[in-house]
Amino acid sequence: MNPFDQELTKQLDDLRAQGLYRELRRVDSPQSPRIVVDGKPLLNFSSNDYLGLANHPALIEASKKALDEFGAGSGASRLICGSLAIHHELEQALAEFKGTEAALAFSTGYAAALGTIGALLGKDDVIIIDKLVHACVVDAARLCGAKLRVFEHNDPDDLEKKLKWATASSGGSRRRILVVTESVFSMDGDLAALREIVELKDKYGAWLMLDEAHATGLYGEQRRGLAEACELAGGVEIQMGTLGKALGAAGGYICGSRALIDTLINRARSFIFSTAPVPAAASAATAAIRLVQSAEGESRRAQLWHRVDQAKNAVINAGRELPPIKSAIIPVHVGDEMEAMQLAAALRERAIFIPAIRYPTVARGEARLRLTVTASHLQEGIATLQSALTALSASRQESNSAT
Repeated sequence: MNPFDQELTKQLDDLRAQGLYRELRRVDSPQSPRIVVDGKPLLNFSSNDYLGLANHPALIEASKKALDEFGAGSGASRLICGSLAIHHELEQALAEFKGTEAALAFSTGYAAALGTIGALLGKDDVIIIDKLVHACVVDAARLCGAKLRVFEHNDPDDLEKKLKWATASSGGSRRRILVVTESVFSMDGDLAALREIVELKDKYGAWLMLDEAHATGLYGEQRRGLAEACELAGGVEIQMGTLGKALGAAGGYICGSRALIDTLINRARSFIFSTAPVPAAASAATAAIRLVQSAEGESRRAQLWHRVDQAKNAVINAGRELPPIKSAIIPVHVGDEMEAMQLAAALRERAIFIPAIRYPTVARGEARLRLTVTASHLQEGIATLQSALTALSASRQESNSAT
């Protein structure tokens, strides 16, 4: 083994020893409540396909139609020759859905965060982020060159301290201040203190970027997200989200004013220098947006919240404690990384797939199983989950008693 591979192998061995090693698991089936992983059928409680649209006939048909009309690839970046009609249709649908002047689609949510924050901020500016925001926001904050400050998770008082510092330290110069938070936090399932955050950013003349990735399609009368549900959409300058969760397709987006979107078209490097998203994905996302706003979309949302309540009760009845949950993300806290891995493996042995979430996705010692529920789950599947968790809890208690 050459020195290069020796060094990498040592690093991988260290990850294994800490319970932090990751590996890809081959899935040989569409996204659904039951999937085939490494050849084994499993109950799937790991997907972000909250409304069960990833395998919906309307999205599949839209993808096929786009393949027939536009082909498999987009040919180039959108500023060269890849801005297909289907991308413009998606952005029009997004803007109408979110109630904004304009929208811009990106290849991924990660690219949307990197491109947007980098386009808006420079070294003389300040970015203030919630401690638990997604890694894409953290990376974008570091790369943009602005002064970075982190406020304690969902703590308006600490946010105000950071905002006071940002305004007081400006020395009278013109400084942009951007606050970034998620509306529904991806690993804990809790909701942002959005009303307080909007009030504070207005008080100190800051901008707000809200990541609605895990809220779009699920909250608000029109299913637009948490900002709509709180009647605060007008107070959010930059609405970010993904097309690959409740919308069942792939990609990311930014919605906001026409001036914002034009700025991103001209300055967002992850947009400018990326080949445009494939036509099939854009068409599927457009179909999903229309479906979410339909009677079927509302029915699926109602079914999802019913299944979420059942799943929460199943976890509690199996002897596990849960924090207050108002989302489809149910974190089953374990703590130790190795123990979380063992619990996930034991569930797979019982034909249930729930991933163990570990550092660096969450803090060290904060490992958990991230259980997610979809509208497509059946009551019998949730009953199976409860039985498995109950059996594992009993086995653990017996083991502890024996020692």
